[in-house]
Amino acid sequence: MTTHTATRRTGPAQPGKRGTRGRRAAARAAAARRQRRRTWILWGVAAGVAVVVLAAMMWTARTTTSTATRTAPDFTLTDTSGHQSHLADYRGHPVVLYFNEGAGCQSCLYQMAAIEQRAADFTAAGVTVLPIVMNTAEQIRPDMAANHVKTPFLIDADGTVSRAYGTLGKGMHAGLPGHSFVLIDASGVQRWYGEYPSMYLSPADLLREVRAHL
Repeated sequence: MTTHTATRRTGPAQPGKRGTRGRRAAARAAAARRQRRRTWILWGVAAGVAVVVLAAMMWTARTTTSTATRTAPDFTLTDTSGHQSHLADYRGHPVVLYFNEGAGCQSCLYQMAAIEQRAADFTAAGVTVLPIVMNTAEQIRPDMAANHVKTPFLIDADGTVSRAYGTLGKGMHAGLPGHSFVLIDASGVQRWYGEYPSMYLSPADLLREVRAHL
């Protein structure tokens, strides 16, 4: 009797489940590493941009001053009380012109309110502070009332005086004055100019500048 033994055919060996899972895990790990690298690169770029922006802000926020002298440009402006103010009328005692953005600038009104609180010190120094804005009287009056500011603001609506004193574009707006102080002595000579992008100069420091340059 002849006996036939059945032979089982087998195909190529298939990878085991464990090997497949290993390769998938390795691929995921590699993808995660690439994602981390991209994230660190993006963070590095963002940090670099932030440093540049911060440096630019610090540069533009620097206080700048000048002691160059010249005959102060004369002017006549109407104030918020309706009275005309002629610079030449102040000859005989020093004047500080305070150019600012005016309506909508809380810091500007706070500055003037702080100066008024030291009015006795400015009077003792013989100094008159004249705030000048490029608003209409109707625009600036509500801000004055809200901040309890009593000193009339001189209205330089077309910016002629602000331009003559070189204050335009020194703040956040190209067409408006910055936060600028100009000291004019009793003879009508400009003695000092200070630009304060921080939007504040303490009255005590302003008085120190006045005394130092007269």
